[in-house]
This record gives sequence, structure tokens and C-alpha cells, in this order.
Amino acid sequence: MRLQLCTLLALPLLQASAFQSEQIVMDPVFVPQQSRQPTLADVLTIEPSASIFYSYARELTLSNKFSESDASFTVIAPTNKAVMALACKPHQGPGTVESGIEITEEEMDSRSKANVERWVSAHIIPQSPITFDDQTYETLLGGKSLTFSLSKGESDVSDWSRAVLENNVHIIGKREASNGVLYLIDGTVLLD
Repeated sequence: MRLQLCTLLALPLLQASAFQSEQIVMDPVFVPQQSRQPTLADVLTIEPSASIFYSYARELTLSNKFSESDASFTVIAPTNKAVMALACKPHQGPGTVESGIEITEEEMDSRSKANVERWVSAHIIPQSPITFDDQTYETLLGGKSLTFSLSKGESDVSDWSRAVLENNVHIIGKREASNGVLYLIDGTVLLD
């Protein structure tokens, strides 16, 4: 009994010593890649108030650009509350299928993806930084531009906190990234 117990306890030690001679020795100097700031993808991942916007954006290949260090974007992301307040969600789009007309699931998926791409693209300006004093910027959605104006008020606060978009939408937060800036808005960009 004692012999069996000793054998059970010693067996793992013998195996460990046998594998030590087969271990690979790695270079002791490891330098991790470091960046001073996170990318837009990192910022959007950890920003809880824009998680619905980012979940839509991740469905698209254009979201890969949020990770590129040489990219330069300004993302105007609506808060979760603003997206939930929409009468038609981004994947539904402006038009509806007429009653009595049937479309395939594949066609519905295609329409939904196109609607999401239009909506997300309207919230991305392909340059950074931007200014807000009566400036207009083209978005990634062809033909759609965003105009910013500054609300009257305290001049000692940052311009972004006084910026107003069309339809009286306000910027309520700013997050800087290595490849652009994320601005959180209390509404959404209108497509039509």
C-alpha cells in the first residue's frame, strides 16, 4: 500500500524531470508592442454608452479601419439611448416592404446590411481632427455631410461640448484615439 502511494506521488516528479530536458528556452528579452493611445476600435469596445452603434458597425468591413493605425477618422456615435429612441432601427431602413409582397430571407438580409452600412457611414467623417465653428464635413455616406455650429454660452469650455449638429443634436462626450476621435451624441444623424 505504501509502495503504491509512493509510486503515485513520485510518478509526476519523474515525468516532469524527463520533460525538462525537452523544454525550449525562449529569448529572455521580450518587448511587447506598445502604443500611447488605443485605436478607435479599442475605444468603441470599452465605451458602454455606444455599444449598440458599435455592434452595428462591426457587421461591416469598414469597421476594420477603426483598428488601422494610419487611418484618421472622426466617429460621431449616437448613445444607446438615442438608437433605442429611433422609430425605425438602422437595419430596418427608411422603406418597408409593401404588404402582400413576399421577399426571400436572403433579400431581407441584403437590404438590412445595406441599411446598416448607410446609417453607420453617415456617422463617420474620414478626417480627424475637426473643428466645430460653422463647419461642414462630408461623411463616408456619399452625398451626406454634417454641419456643426457652436451654441452660445460659456466660452471657457471646449468647443466640442458646445457643438450642435443638425436637428439640435448635441455632442455629450469625447474619447481620443491614436487614429481619430470618438464623439458621443444625444441623437442620431438623419439620413433623409
